[in-house]
Amino acid sequence: MSRRLFGTDGIRGVAGEFPLDGVTVFAIGRALGHHLSRGSRRPKVVIGQDTRESSGWIADAVAAGLASWATEVSSAGVITTPGVAYLARQLSFDAGVVVSASHNPWIDNGIKVFGGDGYKLSDEVELSIEQEIFRLLEQGGSAQARPQALPTLPGDHELRERYETWLKNRIASPKIKGKVVIDCANGAASPVAVELFAMLGLEAEFIHFSPNGRNINDHCGALYPQVVADEVKRRHAVLGITFDGDADRALFADRNGKVVNGDAVLLLAARDLQSRNELDAATIVATTMSNMGLEAALQRSGLKMLRAPVGDKYVLDEMRKSGAVLGGEQSGHIIFSRIATTGDGLLTALIVLDILSRSGRQLEELVSDLEVFPQMIKNVRVREKQPLEKIANVTSAIRHAEKELAGTGRVVVRYSGTEPLARVMIEAQSKEQMERHVEAIAGAIQSSIGA
Repeated sequence: MSRRLFGTDGIRGVAGEFPLDGVTVFAIGRALGHHLSRGSRRPKVVIGQDTRESSGWIADAVAAGLASWATEVSSAGVITTPGVAYLARQLSFDAGVVVSASHNPWIDNGIKVFGGDGYKLSDEVELSIEQEIFRLLEQGGSAQARPQALPTLPGDHELRERYETWLKNRIASPKIKGKVVIDCANGAASPVAVELFAMLGLEAEFIHFSPNGRNINDHCGALYPQVVADEVKRRHAVLGITFDGDADRALFADRNGKVVNGDAVLLLAARDLQSRNELDAATIVATTMSNMGLEAALQRSGLKMLRAPVGDKYVLDEMRKSGAVLGGEQSGHIIFSRIATTGDGLLTALIVLDILSRSGRQLEELVSDLEVFPQMIKNVRVREKQPLEKIANVTSAIRHAEKELAGTGRVVVRYSGTEPLARVMIEAQSKEQMERHVEAIAGAIQSSIGA
């Protein structure tokens, strides 16, 4: 049985609408509480949230559902997604809950859950919880009536400080000559990054760090990396860092105003770990979306790249199978498995700063040999997610592209795990071929299941 609520990164939707209406959110809390209550002691859960105006009431509703199973709930207030994963593991909580829709617009929100080990729940556990949610909804919302007035969950600033202190202690204070521009996307990084970089004593200038509930990801942050890149040039800075809404990923800009994505960060980090004999199996894990140029650059350094499905939980699964200690996505999710259990944009930023500090070189110098194959991605909004392999004109367009690009390009067509979108990605040495096949495949999807 496939999951209907959980995608690649938790449950997402429009805040106030199913599955993020009040009754369903309360049922989600109850179902999680029921799952956790199977242990021998009263379960403990930590909750964190991003800066959307809906995050507060959703966190309160989840907490109320958990409390109906006698769960002890602590709130870290506004904090990054990996901050909750860290707290869950470090402070022996039974689970960590994050209320965030990451890079989505402010009207959306989401709920994602980490186990007490700091890892995202397995597909099997998510399916079990999902079945319980639907059982509760069939009973009329839950076994108990949802409370009419929810208490506001107070945030514990000390929990956030513990996470910030842990981050600070991961590296020696980096010695960077010049200013660094940091884009917080008006999201969860806004309070955390300001406090963290003050601890490090870097010359940091912040942009988009004044959330108002509706400006998260609004033409800023990792969705728009050129924004920080332009600011780097305008302010004569040496580096730009930009986070997404929940700061589980980071992208960069070099001093010339060029965007540096997750593929380049993987190359940079892999070579640094290799130089210190810390890259187990001489292997990294990327995804189907990572550029062929990354694979070629790694091969020149004697390193192997494995590809996992898109989604950092699937990257981590492949890392654990292969013994790799480094993995990530082009979008900026980077996992350093010796240090953390999930992608962490702030941690990634600190590691990049540390590499630059120790090497005494600029970012663009360290990734100058990464030759990126031309790549085009087109999103098609769909009304339903039918199996693509069962849509004849779509499979025909894909087969035609793969045949023509054999040996000189790649074709990846998949559904987004968090939005009603089909993504068509093609890499090719020929721009004309790339554009032609992207349009053909996207057109086939649009004509069959387009919204």
